[in-house]
Amino acid sequence: MTEPDISRLRPMPEDWQRALAVVAHPDDLEYGCSAAIAAWTDAGREVVYVLATRGEAGIDSLDPATCGPLREREQRAGAAVVGVSAVEFLDHPDGVVEYGPALRRDIAAAVRRHRPELVVTLNHRDTWGDFAWNTPDHVAVGRATLDAVADAGNRWIFPEHREQGLEPWDGVRWVAIAGSSRPTHAVDARPGLERAVRSLLEHRTYIEALTDQDPEAYARDFLTARTTATAERFGGTPAVAFEVFGR
Repeated sequence: MTEPDISRLRPMPEDWQRALAVVAHPDDLEYGCSAAIAAWTDAGREVVYVLATRGEAGIDSLDPATCGPLREREQRAGAAVVGVSAVEFLDHPDGVVEYGPALRRDIAAAVRRHRPELVVTLNHRDTWGDFAWNTPDHVAVGRATLDAVADAGNRWIFPEHREQGLEPWDGVRWVAIAGSSRPTHAVDARPGLERAVRSLLEHRTYIEALTDQDPEAYARDFLTARTTATAERFGGTPAVAFEVFGR
């Protein structure tokens, strides 16, 4: 029997200096792609995190007023582990983020403010592969990010940004989707994997609410399994996979 053809993943573009990572919740990047981000900051590149929510509805045992500030602190600590010091929150309501002009406006403002060449976001499709339903927040933020990149370059869309000193920015060259079931590119995870594990462990409160497994074993097992699974399509090298759209 002929083995199915498995498309090979290409290395991520490297001729850029600034990236903006836009996701819905604290921990989305730590579960998705922080090993790649560690490698990028090691190379002297600038990465900024923008989160639509503070994850305040993410832990059933904590009321949102307590949970939101705690998860914000965990996110800032997790970002610092992989060399990211700038973390912004858009304060959309966790669990009920709505795709639409308001979300696009906020993300376009971040693109205009930080002027990245690369934008990273999380899976915007309805499912994770063929086996699990995605959350509405991930779908809304991923879709809005793809659209906001184009919005940011059009001076006639959200012209109020210019009154705030935010000029249009059409310099985004790629949008990279982490957690996609249709990856096209990858980043070697080995240099950043240990920091990725430590970064995910900064979300200890969330992990302890999610599983009875030892947090360190859980974080290491999860990230190792994900990066190892990608190796088959990346020359045997454990990697973080992305679906990359060029512009």
